[in-house]
Amino acid sequence: MGRRLPIRLLTWDVKDTLLRFRHPVGEEYASKARARGLEVEAAALGQAFTQAYRTQSRSFPNYGLSQGLTSRRWWLDVVLQTFYLAGVRDAQAVAPIADQLYEDFSKPCTWQLLEGAEATLRGCRKRGLRLAVVSNFDRRLEDILTGLGLREHFDFVLTSEAAGWPKPDPRIFHEALRLAQVEPAGAAHIGDSYLCDYKGAQDVGMHSFLLFGPEPLDSAIKCSVPQERLLPSLSHLLPALDRLEGSALEL
Repeated sequence: MGRRLPIRLLTWDVKDTLLRFRHPVGEEYASKARARGLEVEAAALGQAFTQAYRTQSRSFPNYGLSQGLTSRRWWLDVVLQTFYLAGVRDAQAVAPIADQLYEDFSKPCTWQLLEGAEATLRGCRKRGLRLAVVSNFDRRLEDILTGLGLREHFDFVLTSEAAGWPKPDPRIFHEALRLAQVEPAGAAHIGDSYLCDYKGAQDVGMHSFLLFGPEPLDSAIKCSVPQERLLPSLSHLLPALDRLEGSALEL
């Protein structure tokens, strides 16, 4: 068996891995609507958003870029459909709310760091590891990361909008490896989605780690991911990397 390459590059998912919404989507939408005299229940908007987002993602994957949409138009349509499903049929009344929400979700104050995010990134860099982002996000991500003080940690930020392919498409991972000039075996990816992050990276030959929160993991996923690749929190990453490097030395 050939010697396993040492890890040189860590690629990161962002949403629900490093950042999360400061407030639930339904509350954000309801607050902006209320400011314009429109009363809609936050719970109804939250449920409607989930449905609208899933439908839009199926009909127009990766922000509909290959179908002539822009990411901004894609998101504005999601907001319009969310309010429609929540019972608001007046698109003219919702249009300025949609514009405001798009701008607000571009601002760092709408987001918060997951516990341990900053310390983990600093710890990785202290070890001499190169860091990069591979995220199914749109063009707003660079400014969000800069505003939250995280952009400086990464060699580059590769979004699915910029790459043209969303995770788990292998091409976005291959593009990240090309930009970093690192072989798959010398890279690891960290994210919270089994399909997009863990499996997507693994399928191109990268190492991968699955971050999960307080909710119980799906039993099928738990059975298919080795215990040493499961991260209950970001603070577990550095010890997991130590174990990975240690197993490489034993080969």
